[in-house]
Amino acid sequence: MYEQLITEEIIPEIKRGSSDDLTQEELNRIEMYLDDKNDALTSEIETSQDVETRKTLRKQRSEVRKHKKAFKDFKERKIKYEKQMEIYGDRKSYSKTDHDATFMRMKEDHMRNGQLKPGYNLQIPTNNQFVLAYGVYSNPGDTRTLEPFLKSIEELYGDIPEYIVADAGYGSEHNYTMRKMTTTHVRIRRNYISEVIVKEETKLTDKKQNNTNKKE
Repeated sequence: MYEQLITEEIIPEIKRGSSDDLTQEELNRIEMYLDDKNDALTSEIETSQDVETRKTLRKQRSEVRKHKKAFKDFKERKIKYEKQMEIYGDRKSYSKTDHDATFMRMKEDHMRNGQLKPGYNLQIPTNNQFVLAYGVYSNPGDTRTLEPFLKSIEELYGDIPEYIVADAGYGSEHNYTMRKMTTTHVRIRRNYISEVIVKEETKLTDKKQNNTNKKE
């Protein structure tokens, strides 16, 4: 059963690099089967006196060893891939020397080539020039840091400020509509993409309204 499954289904999938459905336990089980198969064939070769039989057995062992190598390479890639995905989390990059750091564009770009560097996103809210708190995040953009940062401020002070003023970098549909924003005064300028969407939606609404008026 294992031999047919390995040769007809699993090995072709592994060669294509797409056998991601196999668990680590299943890979270990199949690798153990191949080890036992290799040892059994080696034992038969050593005990057989027939030249042709030994030749056939060596050919079979050669195939088994090819499969063993393919499994070993695939297991190593799979372990490495799973480890990388665990480090990534919901990010798109990470630094090999500092796994918590994310590659992002820095404001200080002396070469002026937009080079990405590993770093952190530091958030500092102020009130009348007094620093209220701070937060360090791995998200390169500000849109995804606003909600967790407000949550940390709420945990620190028991509530969030009555007025929240931020630049367009924090503008996103989620940030405009999240629950905390409905109980406070928010001044967050729409970013360029949001402005384009609003303009397009306004155009469609006006067009529909004009068509309705014409029909009437």
